Amino acid sequence: MNIYIWLGIGVFLIAIVWFYSRYKTILASMNASPSEKLVILNDKNFKSKTSHGVVMVDFWAEWCQPCKILGPVISEIADEMSNRATIAKLDVEHNQLTAQQLGIRNIPTVIIFKDGKAVAKLIGVKPKKAYIKELETALNS
Repeated sequence: MNIYIWLGIGVFLIAIVWFYSRYKTILASMNASPSEKLVILNDKNFKSKTSHGVVMVDFWAEWCQPCKILGPVISEIADEMSNRATIAKLDVEHNQLTAQQLGIRNIPTVIIFKDGKAVAKLIGVKPKKAYIKELETALNS
């Protein structure tokens, strides 16, 4: 056989191994337990918990695959920044009133509140640094 064919097969096999290892890493992170520093919100406590200071809220649902990918990122942010801001989650499936009042149409959606007012809204899965940047902006304004 030609050397280029063997080279192509080798590159293909390396790519398969790399993608499989990335897939396993993503699955493992999706099954990680949430941070103990996360605040769980519901329709009853939402207004009181978001009315003071800077609060980042992840609007999600159990059946949402992108939400499962974002979950570990939100937990990491809670571990890193809970001393400066409140990091919270609200399950839109079980708290539809709040989701409707805020016009949440797509999930995951992350809204950053400052003293009860929304100051930033990120829809879909973004890199961790995008959430940190918006959180820092709210903290420093």
